[in-house]
Amino acid sequence: MHLRTTLFMGFKALLLCCSMSAYATSETDAVTDAGALTIDKKRQAELVQLVRQDCGSCHGLTLKGGLGSPLLPEALKDKAPEYLKAAILYGLAPAAMPPWKRFLSEADAEWIVVNLKKGFPGVYQ
Repeated sequence: MHLRTTLFMGFKALLLCCSMSAYATSETDAVTDAGALTIDKKRQAELVQLVRQDCGSCHGLTLKGGLGSPLLPEALKDKAPEYLKAAILYGLAPAAMPPWKRFLSEADAEWIVVNLKKGFPGVYQ
């Protein structure tokens, strides 16, 4: 039963990516800084902590990679923002990337993606 759920979530993420790519005219059109700016400063601080600690436990505390792939701007430059957002929210099967939708809103995931693609706050200093 768990395998069926994992496959369904992966398929759902793939459908989301495909459907959203039809509306984006460029890589940055799908996820914009404007949408990310709706996150208040307190929540931004919480998201920085989450990415540093929770994401960092697999992707490395400096996001240079570990069990998970690197999350540095150079490593993500060819990844569509909507793909990254779907990966965060719905996970990646059969990889070990878990879904974070129960902890993050769409806007949270969008803010994370925008900031990962430009250099995540507090990680590179």
